[in-house]
Amino acid sequence: MIPERMAVIIPVRDEEALLPDCLRAVFRAADAFRNLHPAVQVDVTVVLDDCRDASAQVAAEWAGVKVVQTEHRSVGRARQAGVTASIGSGDPAGFWVANTDADTTVPANWLTEQYRLASCGYSLVLGTVEPGPGLDPWLRKAWAERNTLGEHHRQVHGANLGVAGEALLAAGGFPPLRVHEDTRLVHRVKTAGYSWIAVDTIRAVTSARSDGRTLGGFATYLAQLPGRIA
Repeated sequence: MIPERMAVIIPVRDEEALLPDCLRAVFRAADAFRNLHPAVQVDVTVVLDDCRDASAQVAAEWAGVKVVQTEHRSVGRARQAGVTASIGSGDPAGFWVANTDADTTVPANWLTEQYRLASCGYSLVLGTVEPGPGLDPWLRKAWAERNTLGEHHRQVHGANLGVAGEALLAAGGFPPLRVHEDTRLVHRVKTAGYSWIAVDTIRAVTSARSDGRTLGGFATYLAQLPGRIA
């Protein structure tokens, strides 16, 4: 497919400190994309899921951001709420849904490369994610031993995942889970027979904190790695 519209979805749960960097990176990628494909619309949707901090004020400072308010306390439901707000009841065939997280920064070629791969016939693009600064060196070593970054990698992260609207709909959308909604969706898309690719050309950087917003998410994974110095 050749996307006619790029929909960026960002679920947020009390991320006032990290959301500005996330949005700055997303709009940098959007500007780079528009320079190459000015006829393709890019929408950015922030889903504030039961936020109790100033995340709403942060999102309001960015012109062009669509804000959706939910109280699901579920990243799967939040992502799907963003998809619904972006695509609505229209034909999903021309949509490409680019997903990231509020504690993540994407590279400048993030949307451009997904568009290129979608135009090559892929309906699912799995990008890589690495922890940002501040991670204990021993934990970074333990993480690196378990995560080989490169083409044909094995990572699946909602923080760096692109999917065609048609494939997303056929897979039933993001499942209403508090964790692992990304792996479940990817499994369904692959099982449905859609073409997919795992690339390291759009590597994103996510927070290295060990006290994340979702139990069982990336922060929990980091916290459980061996090598932490007490």
